[in-house]
Amino acid sequence: MSTIPVLGDERPGAPAAPGAPPPAAGGRPSAGPYLAYAARRLVQAVLVILLAYVITFVVLSVIGNNPIASQLANPQSGLGPDEVKRLESFYGVNKPVLERLWLDLSRFVRGDFGISLQSRLPVSELIRTALPYTLKLAGLALALSLLFAAALAFASQRFPWRWGREAARSVPSFFLSVPNFVIGLILIQVLSFHLHAFNVLEPDAFVGTLCAAIALAVPISAPLSEVLIANLDNESSQEYVLVARSRGLSERKIFLRHLIKPSSLPAVTMAAIITGELMGGALVTEEVFGRTGVGTVMYSAVSTGDTPVLQAVVALAAVVFVVVNLVADLLAPLLDPRVEIVGPKSAPGLVRGLGRGFQAGNRLGTRA
Repeated sequence: MSTIPVLGDERPGAPAAPGAPPPAAGGRPSAGPYLAYAARRLVQAVLVILLAYVITFVVLSVIGNNPIASQLANPQSGLGPDEVKRLESFYGVNKPVLERLWLDLSRFVRGDFGISLQSRLPVSELIRTALPYTLKLAGLALALSLLFAAALAFASQRFPWRWGREAARSVPSFFLSVPNFVIGLILIQVLSFHLHAFNVLEPDAFVGTLCAAIALAVPISAPLSEVLIANLDNESSQEYVLVARSRGLSERKIFLRHLIKPSSLPAVTMAAIITGELMGGALVTEEVFGRTGVGTVMYSAVSTGDTPVLQAVVALAAVVFVVVNLVADLLAPLLDPRVEIVGPKSAPGLVRGLGRGFQAGNRLGTRA
């Protein structure tokens, strides 16, 4: 097992002296072990995505009746005989399950999600058209949630009066108790109907997008801020902080130079874990604000039983979740040199990653 040594000692690989601060401000892991770790994690991520797609295929297309075959056989589907034959051939309806799985998986690797049974358009085209709107909303909401969490954590540590610090610690519980759709309805009522800050008929305008992002960011920021506050409290009681104080460093320098970086690692991990909730919440928020996005595509697919679109959206959620978790894993040793880079014996991480990736897709489908 390769280990990232605690930096700060001038001798390479030497252990840190008791009470010495972790030099997170400048420490970096060794290039060789880190690149090997990154390559292993990348391979694991690819395997998790493929396995998540296989599980999605089994759940949607194998268990019970074949929904694609049922939809094509439905006389009310509006499909002509030629279209039915073409789609049956494309999806291999009459072929064995393993052959259908291979067809689906090979198309997925090429970025081909099949053809929508309702619109007769390529599913990848539907996703490509709607995805930028959802990513814009989710990205802005994630940035706002990190900003809210950082502000609350800073206030809990550096606010000059005790009542302010205690209030900052109480806010996350309140944020967590309010659903995002309730916040969205309040913002629409106040900012659109009363203050006329944006038009509900144009929800994709900047103010409308910002309001939707705030509604999505407030509940998401609660666990982030709680984790960040708890880790700041824990790091503040470490010996290296006491040593830094004894050397005359100001509280401001201790906070900025020695506490922020190691304390942010759990928050980064938490941000990756809640990505599934973020994507699922984005779909609900899009419906509340009447925005264009993957939520609209998903809602239409659920209403009409369009299995290829459902499968593509669930797989897309798993891909986003796995990629974000991969980025968080790669950032962890860079944020805190005390994090160990674990060797190949950590294979259970693949199973955990698969569970998280499929859980993200499951949350997405459940919320829609």
